[in-house]
Amino acid sequence: MGWLGIMRLGLVQASLGAIVVLVTSTLNRVMIVELALPAIVPGALVALHYGVQVMRPRLGFASDVGGRRTPWIIGGMAMLAVGATGAASSTALMAAYPVLGVALAALAFLVVGLGVGAAGTSLLTLLADRVDDTRRAAAASIVWIMMIAGIVLASIGARAMLSPFSIERLVAVVAAVSCLAFLISVRAVWGMEGLTPRPDRAAGHAPFLVALRDVWAEPAARRFAIFVFVSMLAYSAQELVIEPFAGRVFLLTPAESAGLTGLHHGGVLVGMAAVAAGTVWLGGYKRRAMRVCTMGGCIGSALAVLALAACGLVGNAAAMRAAVCALGVMNGVFAVSAIGAMMGLAGGGGRAGTRMGLWGAAQAIAFGAGGLFGTSLSDLAGLLIGRPDLAYAAVFAAEACLFLLAAGLASGVFKGAADARDTTIEGAFA
Repeated sequence: MGWLGIMRLGLVQASLGAIVVLVTSTLNRVMIVELALPAIVPGALVALHYGVQVMRPRLGFASDVGGRRTPWIIGGMAMLAVGATGAASSTALMAAYPVLGVALAALAFLVVGLGVGAAGTSLLTLLADRVDDTRRAAAASIVWIMMIAGIVLASIGARAMLSPFSIERLVAVVAAVSCLAFLISVRAVWGMEGLTPRPDRAAGHAPFLVALRDVWAEPAARRFAIFVFVSMLAYSAQELVIEPFAGRVFLLTPAESAGLTGLHHGGVLVGMAAVAAGTVWLGGYKRRAMRVCTMGGCIGSALAVLALAACGLVGNAAAMRAAVCALGVMNGVFAVSAIGAMMGLAGGGGRAGTRMGLWGAAQAIAFGAGGLFGTSLSDLAGLLIGRPDLAYAAVFAAEACLFLLAAGLASGVFKGAADARDTTIEGAFA
């Protein structure tokens, strides 16, 4: 697959991000502000969307058995579009019938989660199948940068189209964005892998639990799943802590603290772009460089959150902003390097989709648990310590420990892949 093909698949990821941000952010705000519902309602719905993604290994296994990824990408995007429209319609229904609206929203969020799992897992597996080793890190950067671009464009477009706001307009906007994103995805992925199953990719007729057990028995796959969980737990925990930290310790306004989120995501883009440019300039992405970037990004993230803790203790707002930007850069470096590693580890043995699904499930569980971990830890630290600066310093120290643990796990993943030379991943980083 050439650069144009990678860009086409990036359009699918951008479309996926555009729909998801409306469901998890815009509808979340409407439920809390306009409908005056308890925050636990949208929180539980978003957690439900993550929780159902434990089905990712099963969805990836199904694409292994069929030997093709395209039907699962298109089907997943269709489910995502239908689920998002249903979620918006259910939100509108909550205004008059709260119980019925929440019940239907729960069903819609389940469909959204299944759609994300089916489309996202098969999309990454298709990239792993078709992208050459020397382009994997750059491909991962391009796809994720395009996803962030899709999120930004959807957010800006929704803000423009929702003014003046009405609940009917909300449903129309979500439905229109979902339909457009689905059509773009179908056009982008159509013809990318041909019409016949690849016999070298087929997983045979072994039952799913047997295939999952075989994948979990692979040392590299098991280590990588644990690494994904720990690193994404740290990543997702920090996201829900930074803005409250800035508000309580530095007394920033909501608008000012929201700017920190933009600064962090800008740093993520810089880190991803730097890895992509570096790998293209080097002419390939070998195991040693991938290991350095993944471990370095995790260690750098740990140092950045410790810097945030120090800034809170000394009250230096300018240094705090610089630390947030640095944290974003380091997050981008380790994330895109890990995705490149994921594509390298996925191929072989007819189990690529099952492996990708296992790692996707680990990420989804970590994201679902990360917000609870970060917010509950900050509440507990606040009760026990009393001072907000010291409480958040304790939280950031715990997150730094998670990032350092992730760095150690990443070292084990790459060392195991080099030493064991497991037959299912042999040569992935040669």
